[in-house]
Amino acid sequence: MTTRSPRLATRAIIMADDRLLMVNAYAGTQSDLWCAPGGGVDIGTSLPDNLIREVHEETGLHVAVGPLCLVNEFHDPPRGFHQVDLYFRCDIIAGQITPEWRDPEGIVTRRQFFSRAEMAGIRFKPDSLPAVAWGEGVFYDPLELIVC
Repeated sequence: MTTRSPRLATRAIIMADDRLLMVNAYAGTQSDLWCAPGGGVDIGTSLPDNLIREVHEETGLHVAVGPLCLVNEFHDPPRGFHQVDLYFRCDIIAGQITPEWRDPEGIVTRRQFFSRAEMAGIRFKPDSLPAVAWGEGVFYDPLELIVC
């Protein structure tokens, strides 16, 4: 049996006008699943620097990284996939969401702010995201099955 370390990713909780910024989780229309912007950590780069890079790539925004607010684990046992996401509260310091922005990797094609009520009408991961975004403190979500 092959043993792999979990993949590490950083994600941003970005609020504006009591709305949470979300991005589509899959390129094009492959899935209707939404998540907070962010992505995989590059070895040798700090967690905040990774998050600043990922948020800019996916949204065109420049952010200041604040405190950690959620540790979430996803896994897909049949594939042997295990990811640990570290969510940080972030503030926008420059830029705006525009339809012209293109993710250089072509993965994120949609980005949108959602109110808490609107979150009830979309599919998103992790399940605890609204409680974290509109709450305070630090949360931990144990292993949650990944949705494809």
